[in-house]
Amino acid sequence: MGLDKVMQNGAELFVRTLTQLGIRHIFTLVGDHLNEVLAVAAREGVRIIDMRHESGVTHAADAWARLTRRPAVSLVTGGPGHTNSLTGIATANLAGSPLIAVSGSRASTLGDRGGFQDIDQVSIARPVVKWAAQPPNAAQIPFYLTRAYAEANNGRRGAVHLTIPVDLFTAKTDDVPAVHLPPERPAPGPGAAEVDRAVAMLRAAERPVVIAGSGIWWSGAEADLQNFIEKSSLPLYTITMARGVVPDSHPLCMGYADPALNRAALEAYREADVLLVIGKRLDYRLALGGPRVFPASARFIQVDIHAQELGMNRKLDVAVCADAGSALRALTEAWPDRGDRSEWVEHLRALREQREQDLEHVARDGSRPLHPAAFFRELRHALPPEILYAWDGGDFAHWGRVSLPALKPGGWLRLGPLGTIGSSLPNGIALQLAHPDKPVAVITGDGALGFYLAEMDTAVRHKLPIVVIVGNDAGWGLERELQKETTSARTPVATELSAARYDAVMEAFGGAGETIDRLDQVRPAVKRAFTSGKPYCLNVSIRGARSPFTDWQISGKKK
Repeated sequence: MGLDKVMQNGAELFVRTLTQLGIRHIFTLVGDHLNEVLAVAAREGVRIIDMRHESGVTHAADAWARLTRRPAVSLVTGGPGHTNSLTGIATANLAGSPLIAVSGSRASTLGDRGGFQDIDQVSIARPVVKWAAQPPNAAQIPFYLTRAYAEANNGRRGAVHLTIPVDLFTAKTDDVPAVHLPPERPAPGPGAAEVDRAVAMLRAAERPVVIAGSGIWWSGAEADLQNFIEKSSLPLYTITMARGVVPDSHPLCMGYADPALNRAALEAYREADVLLVIGKRLDYRLALGGPRVFPASARFIQVDIHAQELGMNRKLDVAVCADAGSALRALTEAWPDRGDRSEWVEHLRALREQREQDLEHVARDGSRPLHPAAFFRELRHALPPEILYAWDGGDFAHWGRVSLPALKPGGWLRLGPLGTIGSSLPNGIALQLAHPDKPVAVITGDGALGFYLAEMDTAVRHKLPIVVIVGNDAGWGLERELQKETTSARTPVATELSAARYDAVMEAFGGAGETIDRLDQVRPAVKRAFTSGKPYCLNVSIRGARSPFTDWQISGKKK
């Protein structure tokens, strides 16, 4: 990638390199260090999504990277802007999201001289990213930005960081070295021997299960996964970014793979004799592959593009180091016939139906304040068919994840392994940007919403008609329940909040909203929210109710 030998400043080099890399969105919060680069970006037609908190900036950019499956850029000012951004950067890195997090800084000539906002930003960022650096001069900005792109997008994807001092953005140069665009990410295929062994093991199994995770999404292997389960007649559970890639309504998709939420999945795992885990780490979400969820006798086949994941936490019977899409295509081609799994599949459907009946029993509670399960039962009937979700944590959101199906690829955006409470609102902003013609619901609790409440203003200013559905029990409900059961506290400590009118906050920013405190209000309120054409907050008065997820947490702590 060569640039003409004309005088250009560092900001121009930065923006033109972004454009050549295919990046046309910048998530940012303005500051003195950024004024020149933002001016150039606006002049060059780059879309600037300016937000209210630097961590909100990096969360939204992380979500954009996950949704587009390409590197995304956050741009924040130095000093406290940089330190504020770190939570979002760490979140992206643990989620394997290719975020390029750029921070401005004091002038390069003022380091270690007591200058304003003089901190070692690169060293601060390095523990939570794949790679971090600072260009030595303006001419090197294209090289460093291109390398950042390649580092973020290759191997195990993740966050990278660049600090660019303010004087590098304004300095002019005509001495720009040639820089080449990074090659497309290769998609390694599986070995024939591993494919044959995996097929033989799965065909011989009496109770096989497939667990699919985010590797399916990153590989673009939605159709490959569906083709494979349909040819093999194997039952499927999905988790993380794989939620919805094969819809929960598919006859072979048994729903959520999370055993903390889906007790039918937990029972299936405990009965399974062979498990194919594809594009999913055997991490905390799957109990580290341990005996709390999986029997010692169960055999494991794992497919992952990252060799270091294979065999982590659980001995494997077949390890396949390959891209999820290429592995699924090879497995499908090697599978000789559809086979007959009807008895096992019908058993798993019966487990799922029993779990749904249990939930339905809880959801029939019509008393007030509303039980979250009762609210979500009504909500399910009221939501638009094309709905996309940005989920937060906490008991209210967990009741929703138990109750609502995943039906759309890329429409089930979660917090990630760092469990960054509150990020559903900036995530929802990115989700609406990525799908301007689709309805987007941000589902959160009142505690979580407080972290990035001012991003309601971002949604209003950018005309993003997200619908924020906040379960308001005036407290940190999940922690309140954990304290009751797992600590010596006689009454919960530091878990109470005010019963604030979050719909009024949205209205104050220029959006709209209303409070729901009866079940008969749910359907008309949801219709008003999604037809309003503006950011809307449904403030739902609920009572604290321990979710299945929290029951799982409590049972684990008591062992």
